[in-house]
Amino acid sequence: MPRFHCPLPLTTGDSIGLPPNAARHVQVLRLQPGAVVTLFNGEGGEFEATVQQMGRSHVQVQVGAHHPIEREAPRAVHLLVGMPANERMDWLVEKATELGVASIQPVVAERSVLKLKGERAEKKRAHWQGIAVAACEQCGRNRVPAVHEAMGLVEWLALEHAQGVRMVLSLQPGAQPLSLAAPGQDPVTLLSGPEGGLSPAEEQAALAAGFVPVNLGPRVLRSETAPLAVLARLV
Repeated sequence: MPRFHCPLPLTTGDSIGLPPNAARHVQVLRLQPGAVVTLFNGEGGEFEATVQQMGRSHVQVQVGAHHPIEREAPRAVHLLVGMPANERMDWLVEKATELGVASIQPVVAERSVLKLKGERAEKKRAHWQGIAVAACEQCGRNRVPAVHEAMGLVEWLALEHAQGVRMVLSLQPGAQPLSLAAPGQDPVTLLSGPEGGLSPAEEQAALAAGFVPVNLGPRVLRSETAPLAVLARLV
């Protein structure tokens, strides 16, 4: 059954017009009146809905039964990630959402290739949030992880937003194996660097902010691969 994110109040029995993105998808699929779809608004569970009317740019549906289904990971993992360049960040957001990430905070580090400010930063954030929405529609999640606007790493650390166990991926001697650093199901905030990794000063700032250095073994993973490998192990 097709699934669509519908960021509107949803109540069984109501007749509503779908927002533009969802309406466009219904039209692309050439669904006809009487077709049944699934809607979710991120507030919990999902709803059946029946297409009532189709127009050139308008789709009317009747909201049906609510199903309190959740497909979230048992542990909340928040990614604090140095943005990889080009389409690699798109891929990271999509796959992290599929794996169950709780939120994604893009950060600009000293060695970051991608630098974002002002209007361009907001456009990128909206683009990545749209990728997260589409990934939720595909994978069955009913809660969309927030993708925050990019910030400087040192600036973010000063705000002390980290939740739960704080970990930073590190190649330095003394870094713990991931399995030892995050036992149980406590929330995790994971810091992962960009291409080239974090600078020594940035890693020291993370340690001073309470982040524990962890590693994924002897191989060096790409900046878009490493945080996904952590997610796969933690959730």
